[in-house]
Amino acid sequence: MRSMDEIYMARALQLAAVTHYSVAPNPMVGAVIVCDDQIIGEGYHACCGGPHAEINAIASVTDPSLLTRSTMYVTLEPCSHYGKTPPCAKAIVEHRIARVVVGCMDPFPQVSGRGIRMMQAGGVDVTVGVLEQECLALNRRFISFHAKRRPYIILKWAQSADGFMDRKRTSVAEPVAVISTPVIQTMVHKIRSEVQAILVGTQTALLDNPSLNVRYWSGKSPLRVVLDRTLRIPAHYHLLDDSLPTWVVTQQTRQSTAQTTYVHLDFEKEGIPALLNRMYENDIQSLLVEGGAQTLRSFIDSSLWDEAYIETGAQSFGEGVVAPVLSNACLQRDPMWVDHHLLTHYCKY
Repeated sequence: MRSMDEIYMARALQLAAVTHYSVAPNPMVGAVIVCDDQIIGEGYHACCGGPHAEINAIASVTDPSLLTRSTMYVTLEPCSHYGKTPPCAKAIVEHRIARVVVGCMDPFPQVSGRGIRMMQAGGVDVTVGVLEQECLALNRRFISFHAKRRPYIILKWAQSADGFMDRKRTSVAEPVAVISTPVIQTMVHKIRSEVQAILVGTQTALLDNPSLNVRYWSGKSPLRVVLDRTLRIPAHYHLLDDSLPTWVVTQQTRQSTAQTTYVHLDFEKEGIPALLNRMYENDIQSLLVEGGAQTLRSFIDSSLWDEAYIETGAQSFGEGVVAPVLSNACLQRDPMWVDHHLLTHYCKY
């Protein structure tokens, strides 16, 4: 049976999840204020640059005099620094909230224990680690970004029943072998709407001419990233249409345009780690890699991934482009059947 601290923290987690990654690069945070076993205030971080969950929860309390004998439950350690908003830990002390229960510590270097120490120095009774694993899982992208100094990487591909991603093709004039069902395609676009960047390799760009935007779900399209070492992608292709922010990662030199940035990279000496470092420097916390097979394998072989979504269709091709294989035996697997297709979610966390 859960304790009362766990019950109230579970409610804070519900509130935090409302925004579902739309506050990136900020973390998702929920806060609940309880007095005499009654919830008197709730809040969550609604938008990047706006008030944090703790401030919104305090503002929702109709009788502020109750705060001095209340407990605040917050999923992530309150901030201690001045950013776009003042420190939440300072506001908690100023409102003389008696006790604060924190789900997990904040790995962000400007916080990382400072918020807890600031509250304790101000006389607040602080408890840390209630539903800690659930709180860490909620913000695994944010936490991984700061801990590993690279984006949280999600791989995605569709394959036939016998393990091929596509039939052998040599030009965009040859139609792609359609594997995904409309339902799974919608799910994929939902995933796209929840990441900050999406990446494909040169061959996928040349043969599929993808748009890499969000069309079958509501939400913002991510930054498009394409690997094009020698600038082979024709100017009339979707990825170069200047309709969305796009990085063309290349070893060549070309003038950037309004929406298209040419990012120079020495593919042989630097490779993917250098690209991920460039994303880290630009505060890109999550990356979806959608293909092709060679690009996906390069991430897998370097162990540079955190989650993967693999759709396995009912049709067999007999031959074609061989799909990558995940070999890590310590993976959590969450398979589900959608329109007779198997969608498996692999997680390393």
